[in-house]
Amino acid sequence: MAYWMIVGLWLIYLALTANLELSNLVLGLLIATGLTLLLRPPRGKFELRRLPAALLALGRYLFVVAFDAIKSGMVAARLVLDPALPVKPGIIAIPAGCDSELATALSAHAITLAPGEMVVEIDESGVMYTHALDATQAAEYVADAQHLRRELLRKIFP
Repeated sequence: MAYWMIVGLWLIYLALTANLELSNLVLGLLIATGLTLLLRPPRGKFELRRLPAALLALGRYLFVVAFDAIKSGMVAARLVLDPALPVKPGIIAIPAGCDSELATALSAHAITLAPGEMVVEIDESGVMYTHALDATQAAEYVADAQHLRRELLRKIFP
């Protein structure tokens, strides 16, 4: 079992609740243990030398997701507010290309955060079927964005 994950989640719980009563300490420990059992952390050994690169990639990933959400929001607003309503909806297939289920789920979440796009299904091979308001332009844009997200997620989750 990953005791480091239990301790980390327990400390986060205690910091968020700011309650050091015995009942809260026990409850936090139970929640942290349950989450660790549900998440099943990878069996590989944690490498401290990899941490700076992973944190840098995480920062870039968060920035890219936020930028994509803002940019997609403006595009969706322009499409909806245009009197001609030039919406060309459709489903596009985006290969996740991620090595772990967690990275695939985070990638799908990042796509769904963008207004006008929503992942409706992920098949066994990791292809994400995504509904887009404007499917004509979304295919090439999403492929480039997915490539960047995939590379950053590989640095975060080796």
